[in-house]
Amino acid sequence: MKQGHPDYIVVEGPIGVGKTTLAKRLAKTFDTELMLELAAENPFLPRFYSDPKSVALPTQLFFLFQRAKQLEALRQTDMFKSVQVSDFLIEKDKLFASVTLDDDELALYHQVYDRLTLDSPVPDLVIYLQAPIDILMQRIIERGHDYERPMNRNYLKKISDTYVEFFYHYTTAPLLIVNTNDFDLSGNDRDYNLLLEHIKHLPPGRHYFNPIEL
Repeated sequence: MKQGHPDYIVVEGPIGVGKTTLAKRLAKTFDTELMLELAAENPFLPRFYSDPKSVALPTQLFFLFQRAKQLEALRQTDMFKSVQVSDFLIEKDKLFASVTLDDDELALYHQVYDRLTLDSPVPDLVIYLQAPIDILMQRIIERGHDYERPMNRNYLKKISDTYVEFFYHYTTAPLLIVNTNDFDLSGNDRDYNLLLEHIKHLPPGRHYFNPIEL
């Protein structure tokens, strides 16, 4: 804990929920390093959303190598001596793989995953953002990434449900679950400042934050 907030904060949640927006805002508030996943760099992603079966495995392996490389660079530069904010948890890679890959592909993927993620750093706090599927679809449309245009609603629901299941059992790090249905991550200072206070005074364990109840 440095200056009243966790040293390593990860923001997670399904596609379109606002991970990157919140991570950037937290990093700016805490004046700290920011590590973002780089989806636009995945050359297989546009084809995946158009024809998932044809490139599911290379799409997922590209993300796995990319994320593992980012975490390895983080360790080698000893960046954990300073505060860090990230918009991905390495375990999220397995969530997507479980949805997109068939059994044989998944078995191969897990062999690679286990080798690449040994000794991955554990966050001091994970912030899990939730929102209904309709809200997620709306946010995805509004941000206008070309490669996301063909995204299937059923795929998004499977991803969202997989996140729910994963975090229901998650105990690796302190967890703050945030309802973003009526939470403006980018423009509402009241909501954001309330969230900041939660983060600064959060005890270990699992906690919930719903701004409309406060």
